[in-house]
This record gives sequence, structure tokens and C-alpha cells, in this order.
Amino acid sequence: MAKTPRQRPGDRAWLYYVMGGSATTLVYYAVPAEGDWLVVRIVLYCLISASAVPAIAVGLARYRPVPRLPWLIIGASQLVYAVADASFYTAHYIFEVTTFPFVADIFYIAHYPAVVAGLLLLIERRSPRRDVPNLLDASLLAVVAAMLSWLFLIEPRVRTDSPPLVTAASLAYPVLDLALFAVALRLMLGSGRRPTSFFLLAYNLLAFMAADSIYVLQQLGGTYGAGNFLDAIWLSGNIALGAAGLHPSMAVLGEPGPAKEQSLGPSRIAALTAAALVAPTMLLVQHGRGAFHDIPVIAAACAVLFLLTIARLVVMVVEQRRLAVTDVLTGLCTRRYFEAHLPQAMARCERAGRPLAVFIIDIDHFKSINDRYGHPVGDRVLVETATRLRRAVREGDVLARYGGEEFALLALDVDRAAVTGMAERLRAAVGGMPVELSTADRAWVTVSVGAAGGDGVGRSPQQLIADADRALYAAKAMGRDRVALGDELEHAPAVDRAAALQYLHAVAERVDRLLSNQPHGRPVGRWARLVCQRLGAAEATCADAELAGRLHDIGKIVLPESILAKPTALSEAEWALMRQHPDHGYRLIRAVAGMGEIAEIVREHHERLDGTGYPRGLAGTEIRFEARVIAVCDAWATMRSDRPYQSPLNTEEALRQLRDGSGGQFDPQVVDAFVELVEQGRIDELTTGSGRPLRA
Repeated sequence: MAKTPRQRPGDRAWLYYVMGGSATTLVYYAVPAEGDWLVVRIVLYCLISASAVPAIAVGLARYRPVPRLPWLIIGASQLVYAVADASFYTAHYIFEVTTFPFVADIFYIAHYPAVVAGLLLLIERRSPRRDVPNLLDASLLAVVAAMLSWLFLIEPRVRTDSPPLVTAASLAYPVLDLALFAVALRLMLGSGRRPTSFFLLAYNLLAFMAADSIYVLQQLGGTYGAGNFLDAIWLSGNIALGAAGLHPSMAVLGEPGPAKEQSLGPSRIAALTAAALVAPTMLLVQHGRGAFHDIPVIAAACAVLFLLTIARLVVMVVEQRRLAVTDVLTGLCTRRYFEAHLPQAMARCERAGRPLAVFIIDIDHFKSINDRYGHPVGDRVLVETATRLRRAVREGDVLARYGGEEFALLALDVDRAAVTGMAERLRAAVGGMPVELSTADRAWVTVSVGAAGGDGVGRSPQQLIADADRALYAAKAMGRDRVALGDELEHAPAVDRAAALQYLHAVAERVDRLLSNQPHGRPVGRWARLVCQRLGAAEATCADAELAGRLHDIGKIVLPESILAKPTALSEAEWALMRQHPDHGYRLIRAVAGMGEIAEIVREHHERLDGTGYPRGLAGTEIRFEARVIAVCDAWATMRSDRPYQSPLNTEEALRQLRDGSGGQFDPQVVDAFVELVEQGRIDELTTGSGRPLRA
């Protein structure tokens, strides 16, 4: 991406140009429009008008914009316009020629197509992607402008008895101004960078269109006189164009930029609403005046505005749906879309007998990148990784951002023999060249890839993802920057489940020590069993709730200790990391055979009954019963804990908060059962590391 040129002493030339042009304009108005001073007045006006041409030429030579062609065309159009000014003012002042149309009008009219062509090339460069919402908004405003131009500029001229040539020349100005206005709207509402040169160019366009419109009105009323206030508007537009060409940012004016936010903000809604109401308002005005000959035109404008509004609503709905399944940072599909699409794809492949494969890709040592360079650089690495992966996958494959630094790929028609090759292609696509972290730093970013499938379906979506995830952890265990296949792991020596559980318990204990000076997971698991028993759950459910409660915070082990032990409240960025711990815990636990149900419970323990929880926004009975139980127990333990940023609440206050959250955050039945256990004294007090009860 091109960068704005570094400021140099000569880069203030545009500012000096504006100051000099403004001073010359004041002198122009101070010079009498009579006698020998007429020549001075003409020279001053033409000097300002023509000065924009060498200003653009200097900018082209000094800053070398890419592309150059739009600026060359705009500069050429200004040259034609300067010739028109010279011929008009010389004929009017020196030879007292007031004929209309005159030779100058040919040059004035000729400059419009060149300006429009240059702007269209600039817009095409700035907005290479589809930008339908902004195009519709620009069209709506242009239709309103066209209707007003017809009512007040074009139609009155058509009804006069002027000679055909005079009528044609008079109509050419408002019609061409409409074309210029439509293109200017597209430029101003579209995407692309908006440096100082953008606003200077926008002012040039608006000033010319405003002055031209007033000029036609004055001609219709017979009040136009050369040298009136319109000259100040035209001259200021010329100065703005020259300043835009001299400003250093003209080099990046044609650079594509991020698409503008497509949602309708309050200011745009107000502008579009006001514009849409102009047509029916004018319909009433014309009806009141008895000018019925214009009503068909206004009615047609109303119909077009209605259709454009409907189209805008349709595009907005489509865009919102797209955003709902698109990751904002990387532009890939979201995890929710991936998980919803996978069962459908598997069902279709099973019916057709076609193979498919799932790949889970994780950036190696991503935490160290964030810790060393900060989250903005981490985001840049995520975007670049997504871009490289997108280039490596085939059209029709579903690539999604699966977690913080994890990506998932669903690939159809990939048999067992091709799985390894495709996984290696993904790994090589990311690690094949360094990533620019800043202007001075580059780093080699690698990924580990876990794959599963390639042999027809025959498994549930959860099993397929679990196999790929298990393979991913195996690839990391082998040293990272590796590829592992879930099917090959099935033939590997089985991991001792008891040893794995012992390891998970040890990790959970370490997380508790990092968080505070008292146990957390064990009490939560113990209370979860009591609540399940109170609600009449089966013994297997009670056991699952106890084990999941014991391990519910295990995913925090991958978070920076600086966040876990932070003595003050977390920032929004730190909370974003913290909200990922249910997913991390889910993956750690699921790697152990037979622990899939426990992993699912752990992943859902921060979901809320009203659907506002995380990580998946589940609601009501979509959340597993055991997870709803753990949510209440975890909240109680947190409220009663002594944390660096929070003093423990007393029993009454903690009970009040549980009741306040009943029905929104918590399951009411679970809250009622837990409260009863508290009142019966069966929920024991938390203790410190030394075994002493913790009191509020």
C-alpha cells in the first residue's frame, strides 16, 4: 500500500498557493471595472483561473501519483476552462461582446466531459469493489437534483421563445452540471482514502456546480452581470483545484481504501429522508400554484425515489445478513456459520458418496506476537494469515475464522490421499514468506494444521471437528509448524485417561492459584453436584456437572498471566481475550478421549439464558443443563471470592445478585435450588490457601 509522502519544506506550497490566490481574488474585486483598469482585472481573473494547471503539473512531477491519468485529464479540462475564461472576459470587457452563446461557451461546455472522465477514472481506482449502497444513495440524491434542475432551470428555459441555439446552450449547462453532480456524489459517498486533497477537490466540484446553477437562474431572470459575486465562487473553486494538485496527499488520492461502513448513520438517514421528501413537497407546491404541467415529471421522480429506497432497504438487509456470518477483522466466515454449514455439507456428501475434509489451522506462538508488538500488530498478522489462506483454498471451500488465532477450512471432494497435500499447502502458504509487522520489523509466521476426513463421511460433525482439533494439538506437540491427521492418531498408542485427567486437574489447580489465594474449581464442582441432586438429576449428570465444574476455568491457562493476575479491572481488549477461555478449555478437554460431553459443558458455562452470553450466544434450553448449573455456582464463587480488583460480597448481597439475574442471566430453577441450599447451610464457605474461611 502506498504511503503519504513524508512532509518536506516544499510541501507547504499548496498553502502558500491558497493564500496567494485568495489575496489575488481580493485585489481583483478592488480593481475598478472601468477604464484602463479593465485589462488588469482581466489578467488577474485569468491568472487565477489558469494557475490551477501549472499547480497540477507541479504536483504530478513532484509526487508522482498512481494513477496519473485522472490528474492529467482533470488538468487538461482546467486548461480548456482557463481558455474559456480568457475568451469570455476579454470579449466582454474589451470588445463589449455580450452575445450568447459565444465562442467561450464552447470551451466552457467542452471542459465538462473531461472533468467527468477524470473523476470516473479516479472513482474506479478508489473503489474497485462493489459499493452498491453508496451508489444507490448517490443515485437518490442525483434524482432529486435532476428534478429540481428541471423545475427551476431546464423547464423554464424550454418554455421560452429563445432561438434554438440559445436554448440548447442554456440547457447544456444544467444538464452537464447534473452529470458532474452525480459523479461528484459517487466520489464523496464512495470508499477510498480522504486526505486533504480529497476535500479540496470536493470543494472545487461543489463550488462550480453552485455557481453554474446560480448563473443559469440569473440568466433566466435577466440579472446576470459579469464580475458579480459569482466570480468569487468560481475563483475559489479554481484555487481549491490547484491546491489539491499541489498537496502531497494527491499522490494517494487514487489509492483504494477500506469500504465505508454500509450501515445507515443518523446524518445519512436524515439527508436521505429530506431528499426523498423533496419530490412530494414539490408536488404539493406545484399543485398549489396550479402548475399542472410539471406534475408528471415530479410523479416520475417520486416513483424512481420509491424504487431506489426499496432497493436500498433490500441491499441493507442483504448486507446485514452477510455481516452476521462474516468476521469483521479478516473478512472470512464466522465460526457460527462454519458450524451451521458443516452438518448440511456432510449430509449432502453422504447422500452423493463424496468425500470431504476439515482442517483446523492455528498460528504458532501468536501470544508472543501480541505480548511483544501489541494487539494492533497481532490483528495485522491475523489479516495477513487470512489473506494467504484464502489464496491457498479452492473456490467453493468454506474458510472461517474459528477462534482467536484459529482458522477452519471445510473442503469438498478431498479424499484421504489428498488430505496431507492440502494441509501442507495451507501450512506453506502462511509460512512461505515473512509478514511485515511494522515498517522496521518482519517475522516468519507459521501455523500448525490438524486435518480429519477424506474418506466419505460416516461421522458426526462434532466427531469430525474433534478429530481435526485433536490432530492440531498433536501437530503442536510435535514442535509446531507441522501437519497432523486425525485418522492417523486413531492408530497411535492410546493416552492413559487417568493420567490425562490428573494432568487436567493439575492445570485447573494452577489456574486457581493464578486467580486468587483460595480454591475455585473444586467448590464450584462440589456445589454443582449438590444442585443437580437437589433438582433430581441422574447420577451420571451429577458426576458430569461436578467434573465440568472442577475444570470450567481450565482454558484460562493459555491467557497471559498479566491478565489473570491484574490488580485492576480489565480493559475491553483484555476482556475480549478473557471471553475466549471457554473455547480454550473446550479444546483442551476434548483432546482426551471420552471427554467430549464435559468439554461441551465447559464451553457453555458462560452462556446466558437471555442469549447475551459467550462464546456462542446460546439461549434458554440451547444451553446444557449442567452448564446452567455451573453458571450459578461459578457466579457465587466469584462474588464470594477475594480478588485483587474485588472484595468478597456478603451472603445477603450475593443472594440478591443471584435473584436479580434469575431469568436473564441464570436459570430460575437453578437459582431457586441454589438459594435453598445456601439457606440450609449446605453451601460451604470458601477458604484461603491456609484453610481459614474467607469472610466478607
